[in-house]
Amino acid sequence: MYFLETKEITKQFTAHLALDKVDIRVPEAKIFGLLGPNGAGKTTLLRIINRITAPDSGEVLLNGRPLASQDIFDIGYLPEERGLYKKMKVGDQCVYLARLKGLSAIEAKKRLTGWFEKFDILSWWNKKLEELSKGMQQKVQFVVTVIHDPQLLIFDEPFSGFDPVNAELLKNEIMELKRQGKTIIFSTHNMASVEEICDEIALINHSRVVLDGNINEIKSHYKTNTFKVQVANDDLELDAETGSVISKENHAYAPCFRIQKAQSLTNSGFLSALLKNNEIISFQEEIPSMHDIFIQTVQQP
Repeated sequence: MYFLETKEITKQFTAHLALDKVDIRVPEAKIFGLLGPNGAGKTTLLRIINRITAPDSGEVLLNGRPLASQDIFDIGYLPEERGLYKKMKVGDQCVYLARLKGLSAIEAKKRLTGWFEKFDILSWWNKKLEELSKGMQQKVQFVVTVIHDPQLLIFDEPFSGFDPVNAELLKNEIMELKRQGKTIIFSTHNMASVEEICDEIALINHSRVVLDGNINEIKSHYKTNTFKVQVANDDLELDAETGSVISKENHAYAPCFRIQKAQSLTNSGFLSALLKNNEIISFQEEIPSMHDIFIQTVQQP
């Protein structure tokens, strides 16, 4: 059983079909990447999971049962469009939002103080939000998202507006939440972040799921049996039963060949065949990146 599932979720806005029978399966205590180009339907799906809007048909299941109104207190949602009050003091509005999520004023202040100290932002407590930079506002929004200790966390472009140092800080906090057993849905256009932190993904394009599964299994599926091989000799001795040379790059210290391996050979067999007649300096299989897979998938007719 999955922690969260959507089954045949469909949503129509006037003449636009936003979601067309969308199924996703989110494992417990994992980071699940929800991917897709702009306008694919990701935000609509996240809003349905958060009960901000309702599907025209289909259902959302949490721990195998239909998602209910009270479940919203066990969800933390960081939307792409941030929603804090710019004229209100940071501390006051954080306490207010924490109380909306079921915390008492005393417990809210206690938890917020801990998070503010962790992020080194306690001095911002009495400042108005508009006095803070975009990155600082993002930190406050993140704290508000996690303050009620929900089991399901949904982050939509959480690193937007962050410099590399603060992006790394936030990434580490997300990984720590996973270690604590939280289930996380992570929506982003940054494929490098997806490769770094996600366990599984679903890619939505034109309102439908076009690719889903474990990241490592997906990357393995898209491999092309292509290797980069550097040799000490000027040329490469390669028989047709081993593979074929795609290209050659002349480096200062050793040429590098891109080789298509014969499908009948294992990687070990391929390397053994190369070693018979060549002095190998480096040997590396080309693994497709999630960026390349994303582009290839969404560009298919």
